[in-house]
Amino acid sequence: MKHDKAILGVFDEGCMGMYNAIIPDELLFPLGVYKERLSQSALYAAMLQVSDAEAAAVRAWLEGRGMKFVTGPVHETDLTDAQIAQQCRMYIAAVRIAADYGCAAIGIQYQQGLKDLCPASDLVEGILNNVDRPPVKDASGKVLFDGKAVVHFNEVDECAGLDGLITNRVWTKLGFDPETTLHDVRWGEDYEGEYVWVFLISGAVPPKHLVDGYAGADSARQPPMYFPNGGGTLRGISKAGELVWSRIFVEDGVLKSDIGRAKAISLPLEETKRRWAATTVQWPIMHAVLYGITRDQMMGKHQSNHIQVAYAPDAAGANLALATKAAMFRELGIAVSVCGDGHGLS
Repeated sequence: MKHDKAILGVFDEGCMGMYNAIIPDELLFPLGVYKERLSQSALYAAMLQVSDAEAAAVRAWLEGRGMKFVTGPVHETDLTDAQIAQQCRMYIAAVRIAADYGCAAIGIQYQQGLKDLCPASDLVEGILNNVDRPPVKDASGKVLFDGKAVVHFNEVDECAGLDGLITNRVWTKLGFDPETTLHDVRWGEDYEGEYVWVFLISGAVPPKHLVDGYAGADSARQPPMYFPNGGGTLRGISKAGELVWSRIFVEDGVLKSDIGRAKAISLPLEETKRRWAATTVQWPIMHAVLYGITRDQMMGKHQSNHIQVAYAPDAAGANLALATKAAMFRELGIAVSVCGDGHGLS
């Protein structure tokens, strides 16, 4: 990172009022990571330059992978074909802007920026974070970010953006699938002797995280109360597997991080549906078990409702990834706390 520096493309920093999602420049820049402050009006303007044919090709690509769109005719309550087309335009526009400004990661802050202009950004966000995604070309015909994810940090949470960028580099170097996302820490309950958290991001995760990938994903209309212009999510059930979780935060004027191990588990479909119905059924869900951390410890210490997660191929790989990521944090000057028992990490 110190030699191959990176730019975070930040669309309308702070417009949702989340103060703990902003990293002060003087703390971020010494890491070799910088900000390009962008306007969401520029994103909307770029959407207007995307052709109908380009937008249709994105949807066709997704449906060719088996993704389903839960559509209807009424704009106010249904996910419509026109909304999906707009989301596909936003995806193409976002990739092109990221390339134009040399961004390694971008964050779209839809709710208080674009909600009165266009459909939700969630479908876009999930696709961007996936290595396997619809190709986007520039004016010369070159495929942009070919074979790579375009790291997206939900709600312009810069702490999650920095974490996602570091995760992408570490996982890629280790030869692991680098798809990463934040989730909201919603709630949890005991299930057959384990405390199982409901991690539920408010719209989309990379399909690589889901059972059956794109074929296990669908797109449902965002709730009208929050999203007057609709737009679809990228929803599914997160696959079982070993995880590394983390959170970067600012405390006492310095960057700090908590990092630990977890696993995503499978629950019976009826239990999954019950947990979905008790939260928000349109959003993707993860059944997470944290290693060596109780509910009260998590709620008493964690610095946000956002938690960053990435899969590893197995427990040994996850322990290696945690240690490597923690070492990178430390070498960059981020204070590190390894939380929980690490599932065998010594």
